[in-house]
Amino acid sequence: MRIRICSPYDILQIHNMTKKLDYIIKLTYDKEYKGYVADVLNLYGCMSQGKTKKEAIANANKAIKAYMKATTKKVEPQAELAKTSVNINFALN
Repeated sequence: MRIRICSPYDILQIHNMTKKLDYIIKLTYDKEYKGYVADVLNLYGCMSQGKTKKEAIANANKAIKAYMKATTKKVEPQAELAKTSVNINFALN
């Protein structure tokens, strides 16, 4: 297991350098809603919906921006962030 300590400054610098990021959106038709659910697969829990595919994607774009704004808020100066990687072994059936 590797651990890398990142300061809040590092996180903000990474965010400020990135102008455009790509996301995968899964569109699923919901019969009850009579529209589409847009699930942003790269961002856990980030979802939206719309009556048309175009509207669902537009709403998902708004949700992505709100998600990124919430996750990149200024961290307290005394806070310490850590990044870790975990190896998981499992069998595919």
